[in-house]
Amino acid sequence: MLRVVVLSKTRRQRDSDQAPRGLDSLPDDRRQLLKRWIKRGGDSRWDTLRNDAGVGGQNLAQALLDWLLDNGWIQLDEKFERAAWWPYRVRFREPASLRAALGIVDADAAAAQWQAVRATLPPDTPLLDALDTLPPKAALARVGLATKLAQWQHEQRSGTERDFALFARNATKAISTAEWTWLGEATDLAEWGIERHTPLLLITAPITLQLPHAVLNLAACADFCALTPATLAAATTADGAPTRWQLVENRTSFERVARNREANAGVIWLPGFPPGWWRAAVAHLLALAPAPAAIACDPDPAGVAIALQAGALWQTAGLDWQPWHMDIATLQSLAGHGALNAWDSARIAQLRQTPDLPAPFAALLDYMQQHNIKGEQEGAL
Repeated sequence: MLRVVVLSKTRRQRDSDQAPRGLDSLPDDRRQLLKRWIKRGGDSRWDTLRNDAGVGGQNLAQALLDWLLDNGWIQLDEKFERAAWWPYRVRFREPASLRAALGIVDADAAAAQWQAVRATLPPDTPLLDALDTLPPKAALARVGLATKLAQWQHEQRSGTERDFALFARNATKAISTAEWTWLGEATDLAEWGIERHTPLLLITAPITLQLPHAVLNLAACADFCALTPATLAAATTADGAPTRWQLVENRTSFERVARNREANAGVIWLPGFPPGWWRAAVAHLLALAPAPAAIACDPDPAGVAIALQAGALWQTAGLDWQPWHMDIATLQSLAGHGALNAWDSARIAQLRQTPDLPAPFAALLDYMQQHNIKGEQEGAL
């Protein structure tokens, strides 16, 4: 039953004498309009809410108002004008319960939750400043992308946007266009090894690839060339073979080695932890032009892990591979060194459990841990 409280000759309030009832009987079109009203943040003038229904939605707005009043969800302020009582202001009862029933995250609760999550993040978490500029609800939805970006960097991965989406959310299309736009505005994704377009295998070698309708001489390039995975996959045979393949992780070091390579050597860029497209492309290349490998990565725990993953391709092909510029002498010779962090220490412990860990790597890991140092290969190559 409705209650009426007369405030003056021209003002009165109406509400229900019962507690608010559930929303099960509310039609979907009214529910969606109610969600828009509630997201306005609180009590509103009736004209504002009615206009929000848009042209042709006035009857829907009035029906929703009547339902809310009958079911105990609002207190309605009315004015007496033109010989009738007219809605003036709508005051929502139990707004927190109503927001919860509509699946709307409470702004205060979201803010508190974001601050709690924010306090647990390491200071070097990527995009913290960008997250802080977002509404708390959006920050909570996107903080996982920032933490996955940090993990992607720690593991020195590279690949396309779909590779990162699969890594971050287990599906190649799980990051929305709006989220990609936000990421692109907040940082240079290319610096994180995330490319929008087709990845490229950077290579130079004294071989000629035979394709169905063309011949591709890799030795014709002055320094190196870039092949799409599809181009390399189409190659059926190779004329010639290097005496050895040299894999170089750092892009700057790769370019130096490629420009100054021995005539009979092949050089391939190893883009951090080898992504799936790279492994498939190089495995096909080894089938066409088999040769042992010398693998050069940063003399640090991640570099050792990367070299082992790349070297596994040669092991699978029954070919030999050896670390290159990844020993104690190389680390000692660098002009600068970094200190190990907690992630490095955990990685060292994990690597020590690797079956048949090459002796140079075992010695390098021990030296790094004993002296608390790591290095980057640019100083050696």
